Amino acid sequence: MRKFKLFFFGIVVSFGVFLHADIKVPSIVPITWLQAHYNDKNLVIIDVRKESAFKKLHLKDAVNMPTFKDLFDTLNQYKLPSLNQLREEFSNAGIDESSEVVVYGNNELIWAARLYWISQVLGHNDVGLLTVGFGNWKKGTLPVSTKIYHPKKTNFIPQVDNTKLETKLSTYMAIDKDIILDGRPSEYYKGFKSHAKRYGHIPSALNYPGSQNYDLNGSGIKSIKQLKKLYAKLPKDRKIILYCEDGADAALNYLVLQELGYKASVYDGSWLEWGNDFHLPVER
Repeated sequence: MRKFKLFFFGIVVSFGVFLHADIKVPSIVPITWLQAHYNDKNLVIIDVRKESAFKKLHLKDAVNMPTFKDLFDTLNQYKLPSLNQLREEFSNAGIDESSEVVVYGNNELIWAARLYWISQVLGHNDVGLLTVGFGNWKKGTLPVSTKIYHPKKTNFIPQVDNTKLETKLSTYMAIDKDIILDGRPSEYYKGFKSHAKRYGHIPSALNYPGSQNYDLNGSGIKSIKQLKKLYAKLPKDRKIILYCEDGADAALNYLVLQELGYKASVYDGSWLEWGNDFHLPVER
C-alpha cells in the first residue's frame, strides 16, 4: 500500500485520494465542447482574470476567481492558500462533487491552468481548461455578458490528492533520481534573471518553459501532435516533478503532461521558495 506524505496548506492535512467516478469535461476544452454543454445544469464556468477585466465583459454566468486574489497566498511566497480558504472559494463559486468545471483566463493560459491543478489537488477531477483565452473565438460563438452572476453557494468538501503535490523536502529527495522540470523561461533557468535572492535552477532539472505549450497570439494550446513532439524525450515510466517561479507555468506543464499520459506532480513552493533558501543546492 502506498504511504501518503503530509503537506501544508497553512495547516497540516492528511487525506486519502479522491477518485472522481465520472469525468465528463476534457482536460483541454475545445470551443465546440463548451458550446454543446453550455446549458448543462452542472456546468460551472470560472474566469480567473482580474476583477476589472471580468466586469467589463465575461462569459455568461461565469464566476470570477482572480488568480492572485484567490489562488495564491501572496504573503507566503505565493504558495497555495489555506485549505479553508480554498474550500470557501470553491463553495462560493457553486462547485460541488457533481460540477463540471471549465476554467478560462487571458492569453497567458498558465493562470487558468493553476485553478485546474488546484481543483485536482482538492480531489475534483472533472475540470478542464478552455483551449483559448477570453475572446479568442468568432463573435457570437459563446454568450458573453456584463451582468454579475451569483451562483447558489454549495458545501464543497475537499478530498485532497497529495500525489499531485510536492514539498521542498520531496523535491530535494528527487534530485538525480526522478525527472524534475523547470517551467520558467530559459533566462531564469540559466541564472541570468531571478525573482528570488539566488539565481539558477534546482540541480538535475531540465528546462521546459510553460509558455511553449501555447501560442501567445491567441490561438491557444498547441495541438496534441505538437505537444507530443515537445515532450517526446521524456520517459513515461518515471515520476516527473514540476516547478516554475510560483506554480503557474508548472500547472500548465502538469495539465499537458497528464493529457499526454505522463505521471506528474507540482512542487508548490517552486523557485520563490527554493531560490530564497540558502541551505538548498542550486545550479547555474
